[in-house]
Amino acid sequence: MNVFSRPLAVGVLALVVGLQGCTLPRVLQQAEAGRQVKAYPSPLLAAGETVPFEVTARVPARHLHKKVVYELLLRYRYEHGMREDTIGRISFLPGEFVYDDSVKNQLVARKSFTLLNTPGRNPGELLARPQVRQLKKNGRVLQAKDVRVARGIADPARLVTREDTTLTLLPEHASNVMSGTRVLPFFFDQGQWFIRGYLGTNVAALEDLIDANQRTQKVMIVAGHSPDSADASNPWLASKRVRMLLYYYKQRVKNFSYLNKVENIKFDTLAYTKRWDLFLSKVTTSALKPEQMDSVVSIINDTRGSYEQKERALHQLSFFDYLEEYIYPVLRFGTVAVTYTAPQRYDSEVYLLSKKIVEQQLEADALSPEELRFSATLTPLLAEKQRIYETSAASTGSWEAFHNLGVVLLQRGEKEPVDKVRRAFLRRAGVNFTLAAHRHPTAEFFYHAATAYHRAGDRLEALQNYDYAIKLGGPRPLLRKVFSDRAALEIEVGQPDEALRSLQYAGPSYQNHLNLALIYLLKEGHEAAAGEYQKAQALRPNAAAPVYGLAVVAARRKDEAAVGQLIRQAVALDRSYAQRAVEDLEFQDYTQGKIFREALK
Repeated sequence: MNVFSRPLAVGVLALVVGLQGCTLPRVLQQAEAGRQVKAYPSPLLAAGETVPFEVTARVPARHLHKKVVYELLLRYRYEHGMREDTIGRISFLPGEFVYDDSVKNQLVARKSFTLLNTPGRNPGELLARPQVRQLKKNGRVLQAKDVRVARGIADPARLVTREDTTLTLLPEHASNVMSGTRVLPFFFDQGQWFIRGYLGTNVAALEDLIDANQRTQKVMIVAGHSPDSADASNPWLASKRVRMLLYYYKQRVKNFSYLNKVENIKFDTLAYTKRWDLFLSKVTTSALKPEQMDSVVSIINDTRGSYEQKERALHQLSFFDYLEEYIYPVLRFGTVAVTYTAPQRYDSEVYLLSKKIVEQQLEADALSPEELRFSATLTPLLAEKQRIYETSAASTGSWEAFHNLGVVLLQRGEKEPVDKVRRAFLRRAGVNFTLAAHRHPTAEFFYHAATAYHRAGDRLEALQNYDYAIKLGGPRPLLRKVFSDRAALEIEVGQPDEALRSLQYAGPSYQNHLNLALIYLLKEGHEAAAGEYQKAQALRPNAAAPVYGLAVVAARRKDEAAVGQLIRQAVALDRSYAQRAVEDLEFQDYTQGKIFREALK
């Protein structure tokens, strides 16, 4: 290069650098000129413990530049702007956008994101920061001002209605007559006759009863099978289940009982084979509707054919999944009924001995299980009741002690002002209700366990115990309440379709109408939601919740006048709804209006 061309080359290089520097502002200006960014749903909608949402961005195609990319950096700001979560980014790179079919020369990019759902994240806002970036290592970045994409998180779980059932202590009575019959159910796997040894099988309860060395006179063992092909195809299955339970009982007595001998105990056994009456008894105590029960009875009683043919006919029913999930499993059963006697004791010793037992000055067997539990009724202090029932549960393993310990822990939890401590009490209550239910399996006791776990926020445990309660069957009002509360929980965990299915068996009630309306709102079925709120209002004319729900429907319909009128009615019925309406994201478009402000007065 000669001396004359060198200054020219330097000038060209400076011009190129200057043009590259001008590219970023131009690309940012062109993209921002037609930029649109929206989140769906808006406001963001929680589904259980997460908040799934989708962000759609549209920008003009003319901004594209092969060495520069336009992006939107997403983050969620909460706790009054003190904290932020980085969500992700949407980039208009090749392969990450498409051309909009409805608008010429416009690009569209969509991306799904998930945010954790915690109480501290609401109120908050989803922000997008536009930027352009050079596509090279350590390339320059130019950013624009933040854009609000969505405000706050709507959480259906906080709007679910659940009317708690009051759980009370079982009555305790101390009696000198200690004889009785203990009935322990067992359940087998499909097509199997081996005893299951894990939680919920009553194996431990049977062992405890034998090891307690109560004088045993008689043991009755029965077993059956379900109609499904895996069970019914083996004609000896019920007999094998009986023999397995009989063998297990005799071996335990031989090895661990010093008071009883196998030859001194009378054993009776019975195997139920292809018995439709057992099946129908479970169907009639289920949550099926009367017309559905009639369909089952008609197939069993009126249809000609073999046992297997009738069972196959059941498969044609639209609700066969209910039979298969909730009826068949409990027909794979075995039952051990033990009749025994225990020595008598005088009531005058109960109180003093129970105090010494709790204080570990005496062994727990100084009192009978009934007497020890009865001593808990002699003190009004929940802490003392808890210690007595804990001692009773630890020493006897009786379902009554576990159940009443659960009730006491539940009552203590309800009195705790600290949320962490309250939840700990409720979880412990759920554990003890579960132990009681597995030792004395009824729909009511599993429902109690589900209730405690539900209040504690342990949703998986609650769902499992609701399921156990339904499978065991029981009085129709109880099963309807179980299905109602399970539907409420399913809404809370983000399963509205499952909740709709549960509500089919729950029957009409104030709680169910409100929760059904909430599901319809989630599915944007505004007319159906309004109808359910009106049904709830008819049941409780002085309740504010249905009126407030109708105000939400009016807000969805953009009917500001109706919003103001309904909010006014709800606040007149319950003043707490004034603050709720101000914070509710459903009314964010109306909070500054005169009609809304007047309604809150």
